Amino acid sequence: MPSPQAHTLPKEERLCGKTNVAALLSDGKWGATAHLRYCWAAGRESGLNRIMVAVPKRTFKRAVKRNLLKRRIREAYRLQKELLTGSGVDILFSYSHSEIADFQTLYAEVADILGRIDAKLAAQ
Repeated sequence: MPSPQAHTLPKEERLCGKTNVAALLSDGKWGATAHLRYCWAAGRESGLNRIMVAVPKRTFKRAVKRNLLKRRIREAYRLQKELLTGSGVDILFSYSHSEIADFQTLYAEVADILGRIDAKLAAQ
């Protein structure tokens, strides 16, 4: 059973800053699922896994819908972040579908993404 602190997403685990994001986009490896594209890079200076969530304004004009999708993706990651056993991994989740997905769909896709990243980290 995970500790009560395991299911949190503090500020330190959020990827922010122009230089950090630019480094991730230039050095990261890309992948995709049905609703999400993701970019990840390992071996960052901090020992924490950090995430960033993006939903394009071009696809969803209303901020309410963009925020809903971002909340769902962050919550799916927060509940499953222990699936990623490596440390120092930066991940960008970008929503790439034109319809709003329900939470169960995003939960399964985030689990799939974390499993893929963990398998590739184990292989290195």
